[in-house]
Parts: sequence; C-alpha cells; structure tokens
Amino acid sequence: MTGPAPQLTSLLTNRDLDRLARLRLKVSRRFTNRGRGEHLGVKGGTSTEFCDYRDYAAGDDVRFVDWNIFARIQRPYLKQFHQEEELHVALLIDASRSMLFEEKFAFAQRLAAALGVLGIRGGEKISAYAMGTEGPSPRLVPTRGRTAQGKLFAFLENIEGGGETPLERGIEAFLRHHSGRGVAVILSDFLTDGDLRRSFNLLHNAGLEIFAVQLLGPSELAPEINGDLRFVDCETAAHLDISAAGDLLSLYHEYRLAHEAQLTALCQQRSGKFLSISSAEPLERVVFDIMRRRGWIV
Repeated sequence: MTGPAPQLTSLLTNRDLDRLARLRLKVSRRFTNRGRGEHLGVKGGTSTEFCDYRDYAAGDDVRFVDWNIFARIQRPYLKQFHQEEELHVALLIDASRSMLFEEKFAFAQRLAAALGVLGIRGGEKISAYAMGTEGPSPRLVPTRGRTAQGKLFAFLENIEGGGETPLERGIEAFLRHHSGRGVAVILSDFLTDGDLRRSFNLLHNAGLEIFAVQLLGPSELAPEINGDLRFVDCETAAHLDISAAGDLLSLYHEYRLAHEAQLTALCQQRSGKFLSISSAEPLERVVFDIMRRRGWIV
C-alpha cells in the first residue's frame, strides 16, 4: 500500500498544483516575443493555424503557395498562419522590511509560486526577482520547460526579506537585467514615498503588462487604535506621536483608499490589472476565486 505523494514544495500543496494545471494567466495585450509559445501574435508566422491569404511576392517561400488555387486561376497566393509567440512572465517580489509585517512576504512567496506555475504550465518563459534587498538582488534567470518549476520553487523558498531598498528602485534594478516582452507581476504592499508613476511607465515602455497585487496585513486594513500612541516606520525608524486616535483612524482610511485608487488608476491607464488583498486571505480563495472572477486567470 502506497502513501501520499511527497510535497514538491512547501509553498503549495499537491492539490493546489493539480488545480493550477487546468488554468492559465489571462493576458489582455499581445506583449509577446518572437519565440514560439502559446499566445497568438500580431504578425504572420509558421504555426499550423491558418488565418488568411496574400499575393505571392518574389522571394516568398514557395512551400506556402496554395497550389490548388494556382491550378484554378493561374495566380499564386501565399497561405498565412498565426504566429505562436512566447510570453515572458516576470515575477517581482517585494522583499523590503515592511513586507515582513503580518506574513505579507510569506504570502507573496506562495502567490508568486502559484502564478509562476500558471506560466510554466502554459508553456511560457518565467523569471523572478527579489526587490528591496541591499546589494545585488537575488534573481531567477529566465527559464522554461520541465525543470523550470523546481528552479522557481527553490528560488522562492530561499529568498529572504528585510531589505531597505525602495520599491521604485527595485523595479528599476529589475529592468536593468530584464529583456523580453510579456507580463510583470508585482507583489508588494506598495508602501513607498517614491514615484511609482515613473516606475510603471518604465515597465509599460519595456513591453510589460502590469499585474500588480497589493498585500496588506489585517491590522493595516482594519487597525484598532486607542489612547496615546507612537508610530514607528520599520524601514526608516522615523516616529510620530499621536493623541487623537479617533480622528487619525478616519484620516488613515481616507489616505489608504486614496492610495489604492491611485494604484488602480496607474495600472488601468497602462492596460494593466490591480488587486488589493489581505495577507490573511487563504491562498486558495485568492487564486481560484478572486483572481478568476476578476479575469486574471482562466
């Protein structure tokens, strides 16, 4: 009598992997490369899916001439086919110190594993980059095929949080190493004073569709504050003493929702997607329910 199959990773259960095998990332823009993949491109190619005819021109490959039409009208027409192009799925994980609060970083690791599996099993090329660390940031070079899943799991399981590099600088550092068009999945709390508009423009101009997931802890979404308090920024050590907690709470929610609206607009203006979730949400609900209903996954 055999026992249960061994777990392939500590980040996902085998049941999660089985369910992910039936799903794919839904990409709304044709930001793809010329290599073969599963996404139809805008230029003609050499796959087996016919799309149209055009007049034969000198130098065209005669293998694609429709000889049946030529036999009828004595004029050569060339068959055209959809080009199957390769999508590059880049996973950007915020590893800054604020992500260590209330399991945000651990959730980002698990969600990156799930979305990376979707790319791998869809036949796409994937890479991963840990933003926020000091010095050279850990990165998984672009990979695909049968060995890619193990490489992804090993990379995600071994990255560490706690850095101090701002998110926008992490994105710029990622782009210095990146090549290829596709999707940039950003997993972060987006707690930065930096210019995210510029960072998102750089991603968009690099041919990357933005999938941004904001991860916030339960007490960041619904803080309980009473009496006199001192707030300390975990990344800069700056502090703020508060006495009127009730007024502060209303102001906090106003600013939090305004920040979320700004992030939503930054993504939508660049044909991207944005989602804000709690790090206390079950991963299964986020991936198999919320993201499917929002049209991130099909």
